[in-house]
Amino acid sequence: MAEVFSSLAYGFSVALTPANLVWATVGSVIGTLIGVLPGIGPVSGIAILIPVIYGMNPASAMIMLTAMYYGTMYGGSTTSILVNVPGEASSVVTTLDGHQMARQGRAGPALAIAAIGSFVSGTLSILGLMLFAVPLTALALKFGPAEYFGLMLLGLSSVTSLAGKSLVKALLSMIFGLMIATIGVDLSTGIARYTFEVPQLLDGIGFLVVAIGLFAVSEVLLAVEELGQARREPIPLGRVWLSWKEFAASWWAMIRGTVIGFYIGVLPAAGATIASFMSYDVEKRLAKDPSTFGKGDIRGVAAPESANNAAAVGNMVPLMTLGIPGSSTTAIMLGALMMLGVQPGPLMYQKNPDVFWGLIASMYIGNTMLLILNLPLVGLWVKILAIPERILYPMILAVSVIGVYGVSSSTTDLLLACGFGLLGYWWFWVPSWSSRYARPSSFLTGATGPCSSAPSPWSSWSSRSSPWSLPT
Repeated sequence: MAEVFSSLAYGFSVALTPANLVWATVGSVIGTLIGVLPGIGPVSGIAILIPVIYGMNPASAMIMLTAMYYGTMYGGSTTSILVNVPGEASSVVTTLDGHQMARQGRAGPALAIAAIGSFVSGTLSILGLMLFAVPLTALALKFGPAEYFGLMLLGLSSVTSLAGKSLVKALLSMIFGLMIATIGVDLSTGIARYTFEVPQLLDGIGFLVVAIGLFAVSEVLLAVEELGQARREPIPLGRVWLSWKEFAASWWAMIRGTVIGFYIGVLPAAGATIASFMSYDVEKRLAKDPSTFGKGDIRGVAAPESANNAAAVGNMVPLMTLGIPGSSTTAIMLGALMMLGVQPGPLMYQKNPDVFWGLIASMYIGNTMLLILNLPLVGLWVKILAIPERILYPMILAVSVIGVYGVSSSTTDLLLACGFGLLGYWWFWVPSWSSRYARPSSFLTGATGPCSSAPSPWSSWSSRSSPWSLPT
């Protein structure tokens, strides 16, 4: 233990140099801005910065990239809360209670608890990374196809928390999401599924396209119709800061979200999106009155926001200890490390202690910077609600279109986003289907579907040659 803290002190000596503090600040600011803008996300943001870090000191480069990764997780909740448009995939579930709080004049407390929850979970998760990385990685390596399939099924079970008054509608939305997830080439057989001979569909339909379509485009369409018919009430600005009572009510939700998010993040391919949905499901099940969720319960913001930040730290565990990326974002960071001449893995802390411990120390610093940066901005973000909606919603649509096209440069993705937008709009206004839980349910299953279809129980059964591997 003494060796760990002495190594951490060395890491702080690296991270607290003036140059590295500047890079941490730059990464935090850029990450927050990328998180706020719908459609870009951490993967695209880090990929854009790869040419910038070429030739940089490895420790400085990774400090900036990690701060940006954190920043996107912080910033992703802003538009989810204010305008019901998730800044990135793991903030989808935040829309359920976050936007309802905004409509009740509580946008400030929602943004504040998102920032505080992110800080608490980030700090505790970094401590977990420091102390428990090796044993947790050993446990994660024991997960085989059957265990991953069971984990994905557990994630899909969260749809029952998103059911609202109709479980049938939520299950139908789940089936629709699974159908979307099966489009593309099957990784195990190489067979194209439901592509209808359209080459652009061979890679499947990305989470970004579905999220932007179901949330951003449909929200703009709904706003335009309601404004035209004078049926949309303006969102009150309300108070800006969090009360002590609201903080106390959120504390255990933040702690539970941290534990769930960190462990899910350690598992390769699980990711922050599943962690945020699962933490929301746990909080709703533990609540004395679950009916308050979906109506502006602050725990419905604290838990998923804590979970997705904890998962971001958890993703770093297999990357730094085994050289295995835990998510798409850490896969790009793995490539960046190798480009800089650093080989992640069990010997990284011996061969490159400045990068290893400097990165861990910079997480503490970046986490604090993001809290200092985001809390004062709460009042500024809330003022977004004062922008006339005839100006605000076209801006949201424009940024969303740029985000979708900027990632893939594909007009097919733009058309698909528009199609999902029309579908989300239809779900709201068809009397037999109207349910605002249909969109998160479909997105959840669309996100977990590819993961659950790859490690199928049949592959587990064939590998173990035992029929008991299916039920166990």
